[in-house]
Amino acid sequence: MKTVQLISVFLLAAITVSGAQHNKPPKGFKALFNGKDLTGWWGLKTEDPAKWMALDKDALAKKKADSIKDINEHWSVEDGELVNDGNGLYLSTEKNYGDFELHIDYKTVAKADSGIYLRGIPQIQIWDYTKEGGKWNIGADKGSGGLWNNPKGDSGKDPEVLADKPFGQWNSFHIFMVGERVTISLNGKMIVENARLNNFWDRKNPLGKQKPLIRRGPIELQTHGGEIRWKNIFIREIGAEEANKYLAHMNSEGFNSVFNGKDMTGWAGPVDNYQAVDGALACKKGKGGTIYTKEEYGDFVAKMEIKIPKGGNNGLAIRYPGKGDTAYVGMCELQVLDNTAPGYAKLKLQQYHGSAYGMVPAHRGYLREPGEWNYQEVTVKGSTIHVELNGVTILNADLSKVEKPMAPIAKFKGRTRTKGHFGFAGHGAAVQFRNVSIKRLK
Repeated sequence: MKTVQLISVFLLAAITVSGAQHNKPPKGFKALFNGKDLTGWWGLKTEDPAKWMALDKDALAKKKADSIKDINEHWSVEDGELVNDGNGLYLSTEKNYGDFELHIDYKTVAKADSGIYLRGIPQIQIWDYTKEGGKWNIGADKGSGGLWNNPKGDSGKDPEVLADKPFGQWNSFHIFMVGERVTISLNGKMIVENARLNNFWDRKNPLGKQKPLIRRGPIELQTHGGEIRWKNIFIREIGAEEANKYLAHMNSEGFNSVFNGKDMTGWAGPVDNYQAVDGALACKKGKGGTIYTKEEYGDFVAKMEIKIPKGGNNGLAIRYPGKGDTAYVGMCELQVLDNTAPGYAKLKLQQYHGSAYGMVPAHRGYLREPGEWNYQEVTVKGSTIHVELNGVTILNADLSKVEKPMAPIAKFKGRTRTKGHFGFAGHGAAVQFRNVSIKRLK
């Protein structure tokens, strides 16, 4: 399925859900708003969800209870519509969500300003798109639906088209979020496609150095000026298999498969230590060594799915010369590791999953449970390497500027290599890889 086909399916789903009436969710969705009262919601302001999630049970319960008075002052239900007077705390779901498909209808008034926080992260922008609204100087002329808190010029910052309906009419958002990746339609028009929602709470750091988004968080309905009404708020949680397909299809052009799912054609090294299992390339238990593509690559993007058993350990060989320990003679070995295994509890930070082994640590907490398939993309350009796991950037490093290596940097002799093979560095665990493909970059 090409990206354009996936988008067509996405827009069709948006139109289908938009036909819902009276806050009754279509099949597969759950209603976040029951059309009667504020059950399932509490109040938040613009605040880092990681901080209030760290509160103890009693402190969090008090915070929620204290918010209800404010919510009741500014939010109400009228004829099955959720109404805010333009003031007060933002309405937040009590439940936190990871990957999801979300539908929301809203209607607002002139000069109003609002938005939708995803996992507690600002925000999908909603505002007065007319010149009279007074915010053309900050992008309101482009319409609602952009990821407004993304940096200027960044993907998703502005909607691709102006899709707002005139005041007094209902607008319909359809939102798909996997990892940090967000796709949005407004009134059946694609306005944001596969853009990364930047971490507003770590915005002081430059792009590429920011912490990833939290894995799960609330949906928040923001407001700060002007009445806004909401209805038909439906959500569908997305499982791992669907998320992997979404991520793969959103970046599918120009890739060539390097594993045929049947045998080791096109591969070199100790290939007898690996086997094809149900279309996947699997390291035999108790075996290992580095197998690699017969072709060499300079700059490239590799994508694949990875299944790690409990205690599993493997690695991705990047620009490997064909012999030696890829962690030191190749550009690097990207760790493939069960981060939760008790036996790995005291490793160096540069040894956990996604890390450039021994050189640069990756962010942790984004692997799925052992035995589940993960989706991973690796982009190598010059001396830089970027790793995205399940839609989240966990590593963005320039190996020519390693600051705190685990061993003397001189030991990593291959980090300046400009070309080499791509491969898998097994360490005795039955780690599996499937849908392995590579795109050369010019």
